[in-house]
Amino acid sequence: MTMNEQELLKRDLERDVWQETLDAVQSIKQGNIGHIETLTLLPVVEARQKSGLSQSRFADLLGVSIRTLQDWEQGRRKPSRAAASLIQIANQRPDVLHEVFG
Repeated sequence: MTMNEQELLKRDLERDVWQETLDAVQSIKQGNIGHIETLTLLPVVEARQKSGLSQSRFADLLGVSIRTLQDWEQGRRKPSRAAASLIQIANQRPDVLHEVFG
C-alpha cells in the first residue's frame, strides 16, 4: 500500500515515538531481538584480520596488488591455488607471517 504525503503526515502525528522506543528497548531486554543476520568472512579477510596487517602489507606479503587483494576480499575474484595455500597458512598460523616476514 502506497501512502501519499497527507496520509503519511496524519499517521506520524498519531504515533507515540517515545512509547515505541520504550517498547523496543523492553523487548530487547527480554531477549526478543528479532532477526539476526550472520556474515561469513572469506578466508582471505579472516587471515588478514588475524594477522593484524593492513591490506597494503598483506598484499605485499602475498605478492599481489592491493586491488587484487580487495577483489578477493569483496568476492569479485578468487585467489589462485598458490595464493589460497598461503592464505590458509596465514589463517591457521598468523604468527608464521610475522616470523618469516618480520
